[in-house]
Amino acid sequence: MFNMKLSLIKVLVCGIGLILVSSLSFAEIYKWRDAQGNLHFGDRPPSNVDNQKVKVKINTYDKVEVLDTGTQPGNSKKKGHQRIVMYSTQWCGVCKKAKKYFLNNKIQFVEYDVERSAKGKKDFADLKGTGIPIILIGNKRMNGFNVARFEQLYARK
Repeated sequence: MFNMKLSLIKVLVCGIGLILVSSLSFAEIYKWRDAQGNLHFGDRPPSNVDNQKVKVKINTYDKVEVLDTGTQPGNSKKKGHQRIVMYSTQWCGVCKKAKKYFLNNKIQFVEYDVERSAKGKKDFADLKGTGIPIILIGNKRMNGFNVARFEQLYARK
């Protein structure tokens, strides 16, 4: 009987924990102006000011897509192997994963930040980028990053 009560308590505690954690993942962002006209953002706007809910969209790819780039930027061969060019940002977790993979596997690549580099911004616009990372592997374009898919596209020589 005691073990059954203990198991029931564990289930209830886990259930309450899951409810609390899931409610945190749905936090909303609001913007408002204070009395001095300064713009603020947060998840808890003051009740005495007008506020607006902000729609947040993170522009990273959630699926890997491979395209033929034709004559797009960065699709040349370099010294007998396919040139790797990655368009990224500092805050992108998928970009960091790709960069770490390249470094750990001694794969040479060129990286352009699409927010901080003039060339990165221009190429990203020319590529009609809508998310990051964009990785060019020779004449193939990978939107997002997946190790197995990358290895299929990258021929080491």
